[in-house]
Amino acid sequence: MSDAPVTVVTGANSGIGRATALHLAESGHTVFATVRSTPRAGKLLDAAEAMGVGVELVELDIASDHSVRDGFAEIYERAGHIDHLVNNAGVGGNGVVEETSPERFLEVVDVDLCGAVRCAQAVLPRMRAHGGGTIVNVTSVVGRFGAIAQAPYVAAKWALEGVSEQLALEVAPFGIRVAIVEPGITKSSIFGKNLDLPDTSGAYAPAYERMLQLYAAGRINATDAIEVAKVIRHAIETDDPVLRYPVSWASSGIIAGRERMTDAEWIALGRTESLDDYIAAFAELFDVNLNT
Repeated sequence: MSDAPVTVVTGANSGIGRATALHLAESGHTVFATVRSTPRAGKLLDAAEAMGVGVELVELDIASDHSVRDGFAEIYERAGHIDHLVNNAGVGGNGVVEETSPERFLEVVDVDLCGAVRCAQAVLPRMRAHGGGTIVNVTSVVGRFGAIAQAPYVAAKWALEGVSEQLALEVAPFGIRVAIVEPGITKSSIFGKNLDLPDTSGAYAPAYERMLQLYAAGRINATDAIEVAKVIRHAIETDDPVLRYPVSWASSGIIAGRERMTDAEWIALGRTESLDDYIAAFAELFDVNLNT
């Protein structure tokens, strides 16, 4: 291997992960792109060839202890060291709290939170010994506000936000940096994979309607994944780092709006009677237009 920084990007087969792997490779990183199935990584490899860059594929399932252990052992064997880890792999999860089973919460948390923890634990001992490194955890805007009817996803991303903030304190003495990248709605295959509507009672039909309205507006306004990739590269390479990086459509507005709001205003948003009233209140509170 060359003297280029060695960077691992999880979930690199599509969306933000693929854009990040390609962008970092183009920027001079030696990129190890993890995918759950290497035979299905054709689009990533075709894009890399078209750009004239190389990425190293590693088959790895972040929901499996032994897969993470074996995958990172392979990377260390091939590269010798890891400078940066981008914890991008994850899944969505819809459902209101009442109608979401504990098992479903655990499924999503196991991937979105525990998957990132597994990967961080795989690199931290050597990063500590080396005296440096970067861990970028890709969370979501829903890690900063209680997005309606997305309870499993909210739970996992809020948890990852908190663990990331804690980790940043814990590893600072060892020269290791943690960055939290908080995408809003970004062009990604997650739209096609996240269509479950477990509206079992019918009581929460307005909540699901409001969630779908956010998705519909997001499809129209979604930010290209390369913009998130550029932020991730900046978070890794900057000499003036910060902990959190909001990016993509609606992220900054929602985060800033929720920070300004009182809890009473938050509850009042839930009490709006019609979808039109909700859209109007959302625009006023977050400066985000949900009209399509």
